[in-house]
Amino acid sequence: SMSRAPFVMAKAESAFSRDMKIFDSTIGARFPNPKVTAEYGADTMPETGDNVAKQFGVTREQADTFALASQMKFHAAVQDGFFAGEIHPISVPTGRKTPPVVVDKDEHPRPETTALTLEKLKPLFEGGVVTAGNASGINDGAAALLIGSRAAGEKAGKAPMARIVSAAVAGVEPRIMGVGPVQAIRKALARANLSLADMDIIEINEAFASQVLSCLKLLEVDFKDTRVNPNGGAIAVGHPLGASGARLALTASRELARRNGRYAVVSLCIGVGQGLAVVIERIQ
Repeated sequence: SMSRAPFVMAKAESAFSRDMKIFDSTIGARFPNPKVTAEYGADTMPETGDNVAKQFGVTREQADTFALASQMKFHAAVQDGFFAGEIHPISVPTGRKTPPVVVDKDEHPRPETTALTLEKLKPLFEGGVVTAGNASGINDGAAALLIGSRAAGEKAGKAPMARIVSAAVAGVEPRIMGVGPVQAIRKALARANLSLADMDIIEINEAFASQVLSCLKLLEVDFKDTRVNPNGGAIAVGHPLGASGARLALTASRELARRNGRYAVVSLCIGVGQGLAVVIERIQ
């Protein structure tokens, strides 16, 4: 729950220390290592979004175009009933005298988004690319997957959806953490003895439009490629920390089944310069 994320305080560095600082943990616990900060700086997540835009030549117009596509693809998937297959409705009490509210759809998507509404938004930083419209939202959310042996699943009467072929993590400079998925994807594909050409789906979590576009540029993949985030992404649905990895793996597994595909690569960038990627194969 990002809306209920607490303020956190580090332990005292010395006896009777009175220089205690409080950090907002909404986007993760922020206890920067002084040595890491001294060497690499301490850019915020939105700043890293602008950093990659500048370094890899992503324009505001390109970022907004990608963001609009994310909203439209997500809305199309909702209209098709695709996401109903992975949403568990929750009944929320509203009081003793009023009926509960059933939450069965995501609140963050904005299907009414247009190129004009995105264009009117001010950048977070002067002259920058990142805006509220082309970045992921701060959301509450959860996702769950069961991972185990095929035998265990069969014993429980559950047919497996997909198998993990390979996984990889990678590190990049913290200031450009958004391109972490690039090296992670390359490593995961190499371990699986596969290439991007073998992938039926390419999922790159949408922390920022500029970040995904930078990754695609380095991977030499057109963002209009129908394999890329085919049902939209975090710019539309949000990015509740700790839930996005499971959500992406689940959605990709179901999309493989829908399009009768075989392989998908699912990836995320992680603050302080990390990338994570997993190659999955649909079990037919």
